[in-house]
Amino acid sequence: MRDILEEIVAHKRLELEQFKQQVSPRQLYAQVERQMAESTAPMPSMRQALLTSETGIIAEFKRKSPSKGWIKEEGRADIIPLDYQKNGASAVSILTDTQYFGGSDSYIIEARRSGVTLPVLYKNFVVDEYQLFQARKCGASAVLLIAACLKLDECKMLLHTAHELGLEVLLEMHSEHELDYADLQPDLYGVNNRDLGTFVTKVENSYRLASRLPQEGCKVSESGISNPSVVADLRLAGFSGFLIGECFMKEPKPGDALAAFIREAKEPR
Repeated sequence: MRDILEEIVAHKRLELEQFKQQVSPRQLYAQVERQMAESTAPMPSMRQALLTSETGIIAEFKRKSPSKGWIKEEGRADIIPLDYQKNGASAVSILTDTQYFGGSDSYIIEARRSGVTLPVLYKNFVVDEYQLFQARKCGASAVLLIAACLKLDECKMLLHTAHELGLEVLLEMHSEHELDYADLQPDLYGVNNRDLGTFVTKVENSYRLASRLPQEGCKVSESGISNPSVVADLRLAGFSGFLIGECFMKEPKPGDALAAFIREAKEPR
């Protein structure tokens, strides 16, 4: 079976060269510096939102995936993320990879303009600090760093740069051999239940790694969560955040699907 992650990262590096030809790093960094100088309020904290939330759901705006193809090709970033906010999401994740996930940086801009004030996760395959500046420019609160895409020293450097830009970091791990990355002390510790090489999903992955992560850390279980009872079990295992996308996006009205999910999650078991 082909390694999809390897393919995505290779394409991402080519894509980045094109971006840099259109807007040089120097130009982008200057734009973000001006933006930060003019901003008076800090970005909302995803870590704080999850730790203080009853549900901890990070609702994801995800139009497409490599394994499923189009999930909601007509999905609009100026409608669905705001519906998530109105229906109880603790935070929002927005896919910004175009080739494989049908995303765009502009979707975060559209979501913010529509009225989204929740923390927003910039969901992409970050391999270069240029992307951190892209995330800051479009209005993200946090960025995803994936251990499987980065060497330990690369991840450390990107985490430092993200913090300098006022961005929190959700550091995603998938297996025991990536647990060294947890020593970098990110703002949020993510466990991806989906193998990014094969896209096979097993929620058991979160249970297996939970006890291996810092007890005081804000832990996020990602992917493959479709049953409200699983959220309750994961919370007992130490997780504060639950990244859920496809479960909502495949429904006619993702915001309503989120509301129903939350209602069921709150029912006595």
